[in-house]
Amino acid sequence: MFTSPSQILCTILGVHIYFYGVILAIAIAVGTLVADRIGVKYFELKKETIIDLAPYLIIFGIIGARLYYCLMDIGFYMRFPTEILAIRHGGISIHGAIIGGLFGLFIYAYRHKTSIKKLCDVSAVGLAIGQAIGRWGNFFNSEAYGLPTNLPWKLYIAPQYRQIPYQDVDFYHPAFLYESILDLVIFGTLLYFAHSKKLKKDGNIALVYLILYSIARIIVEYIRIDCVRYICGISVAIVVSVGIIILSVILLLLNNRNKDLTK
Repeated sequence: MFTSPSQILCTILGVHIYFYGVILAIAIAVGTLVADRIGVKYFELKKETIIDLAPYLIIFGIIGARLYYCLMDIGFYMRFPTEILAIRHGGISIHGAIIGGLFGLFIYAYRHKTSIKKLCDVSAVGLAIGQAIGRWGNFFNSEAYGLPTNLPWKLYIAPQYRQIPYQDVDFYHPAFLYESILDLVIFGTLLYFAHSKKLKKDGNIALVYLILYSIARIIVEYIRIDCVRYICGISVAIVVSVGIIILSVILLLLNNRNKDLTK
């Protein structure tokens, strides 16, 4: 059994410093540095290309993550529009971050005349390791937990963070941990493909990332009990993930027409 110690890491001059923000900063830094190294080693990018790209990914990624989350609860944010800017109150989405990050990546690639597909491949590898680290922010926030369980690795959730139907339940599946582990597996898989060069054409690794992460998200979503929105009783995240898988498979086939991926 384990439990979150606190949301607040420390307080400086009356301002709370949250574990979530610190962990996200670490995740972004590690993802950026790993991607930059991989870009040089396996994709023939100039050193610090990904570091130069990072501000575009971060700024547009955060904007996309926040706007996507707000759209999932548009009624609330229409009534309280100032809350859209209150990101410290929580509420970002990885799907929105990917969309926003892609937009920033396109702008950078256009301005610097760099291959969009190659940048997507390298960024996907860094994103996977960043997600594996970033998910631990959910642990300190006592969120992204799953169904009740009594397994040895059960997660204690304090009453104020429990979903309404489970107010009397103490222990839950640590869904954030499951996704973190799956993200590490995805990172290892993408790193293997980058090293082996079995997926030769630019863009393949990014598309494989989208497929693998979407599968991982579907698995975790079936356990989680804190989904914001549903479509016909199905989590929006699952619906979006299925759509991403279908689109990515189509793009992968188109990207590799008359190309043997195993060579």
